[in-house]
Amino acid sequence: MFINNHSISPAKVVRGKGAWIKSLDLITKICHRPLIIGRSNSTKKIRSSLKKDLFLKGIKSISLELDHDCCELDIQNAYLIAKENNCDGIIAAGGGKVLDAGKLIADILCINCITVPLSASTCAGWTALSNIYTPDGKFIKDVTLKSCPNLLIFDHTIVREAPPRTLASGMADAVAKWYESSLTSSTSQDGFVQQAVQMARVLRDQLFLNGYQAFLDPLSNSWETVAEGCALTAGIIGGLGGAKCRTAAAHPIHNGLTQLAYKNKPLHGELVGFGLLVQLQLEEKNSKSQLPKQAKSQLIDFFSQLNLPISIESICLKNTSSNELHKACKFACDENSDINQLPFPINQKDLFEAIKSFQSLPTCSETKVNNT
Repeated sequence: MFINNHSISPAKVVRGKGAWIKSLDLITKICHRPLIIGRSNSTKKIRSSLKKDLFLKGIKSISLELDHDCCELDIQNAYLIAKENNCDGIIAAGGGKVLDAGKLIADILCINCITVPLSASTCAGWTALSNIYTPDGKFIKDVTLKSCPNLLIFDHTIVREAPPRTLASGMADAVAKWYESSLTSSTSQDGFVQQAVQMARVLRDQLFLNGYQAFLDPLSNSWETVAEGCALTAGIIGGLGGAKCRTAAAHPIHNGLTQLAYKNKPLHGELVGFGLLVQLQLEEKNSKSQLPKQAKSQLIDFFSQLNLPISIESICLKNTSSNELHKACKFACDENSDINQLPFPINQKDLFEAIKSFQSLPTCSETKVNNT
């Protein structure tokens, strides 16, 4: 067996109601002059409150608003600001792309990193991985970092304020862990990978059982199970199982779809979820089993309950021409893409046909999907 390097989890995780306040003493031991990064105007008030709490603890922080998704322009700017102000840590407070940016900046500067997810839309607050995009949101590549964050603070009170759409997106991203890992890694002889795959199965079952109630009621016990599953457990699965356990077709299809223009920009998990349906369509075509078809039907019903995209119509592309979709398929099927981990051959034509099969809403769906 060859040597594997695993970055499985943050050094410390604080979760629950009031986790931020309870973590302030920990933060004082990690940094004294952090750079706080964020982006969304809707969460600016939260970041201001965090900065005030830090000041009352004697921590003088610097604030930076990112202009784009996690992109090289913002990373370079944050790097210079952190250097000029002698920052000894990064506190990333926001959604997945903000968290990715914070981790990458800290990694480049070799300083401590604290992630504070403001939603449960991804597991980015947990992982030793950052996705890089162009300034207008096109996926470029992922970067493996030296370690997971030093501290992850998952404050239920804060995360509950996030729009339900972000939780639905997180569920699509998290449930993909099972369908991707079981397809690429179910025959692995590596014990860690086997355990990660089974953890992904349990997470899927919890999401199916509790997901709709969590979506409807952020004060329910179901919400706690689902939100932590999306933001925390999903990260454990990727760290434990490694790169081959993280992705099959759903995420590469997401990466391809980010190359296109949208009327209303979808969230990460919304495109991953749509990519997952396309993956199951590919599996159905390349398998004699009825399982992919059954799984696809089950997911369509689940995603419909959560107002997640289940068709080309509902991902709100500006241009749905064949040329545009071929552009996404070409990117997704690049020779270096993880889509090549599928246990059957895949090409642009196959992927294009699979995507086109979701041109409009399936007739079996009882819930009209929107992207609001």
